[in-house]
Amino acid sequence: MKDGVEGCSQASWNPERRGKREDRMKVLGINGSARNDGNTALLIREAFKQLSAEGIETELVQLAGKPVRGCTACGSCYQRKDRRCVITTDPVNEIIGKMEQADGIILGSPTYFADVSAEMKALIDRAGYVGRANESMWRRKVGAGVVAVRRCGAIHAFDTINHFFLISEMIVVGSSYWNMGFGREPGGVTSDDEGIDTMRTLGHNMAWLLKKLEE
Repeated sequence: MKDGVEGCSQASWNPERRGKREDRMKVLGINGSARNDGNTALLIREAFKQLSAEGIETELVQLAGKPVRGCTACGSCYQRKDRRCVITTDPVNEIIGKMEQADGIILGSPTYFADVSAEMKALIDRAGYVGRANESMWRRKVGAGVVAVRRCGAIHAFDTINHFFLISEMIVVGSSYWNMGFGREPGGVTSDDEGIDTMRTLGHNMAWLLKKLEE
């Protein structure tokens, strides 16, 4: 598993050509928390363990400390159609490139006032707009949302992520419960046995679905 944000090729894998590729399948996880390696990252990594066991490559990108700005509604992505956002002063285009290369995408966020973090919402808005402007870039990729929560509001945050997947024509994978883990202090979610089991099942289901789509 790799962490971080690095440069990416703009070449896209076409899901209509499944069965003809030689590289390993890959799932990209994006941690929208303001904290690196906190509860959201722990939940994503729990799903990653199952994916790795199935031979699927994983990579985690963490948005903490990165100046991710929101969509400016300029409409340039519809004019340029270059599969990137016109804003180049933050890492969003690098992340879009990584999303483009991935077969599956896990979006993870803590629950802030019953919704996703500002960083995650900004990424969803800009990646979503770019994707729709460029022939549905995210169509038929596999998506899963993961939410860390102290007490309440996780379902709304989970819905926000799933709304992005569904309008982007992605295939959403489920688990044995809604994909959330409960905990406040860093590491607290590890005491949520059901939440951890939910992440493990999510990883298994995502691996199964990716392999079925590859057949």
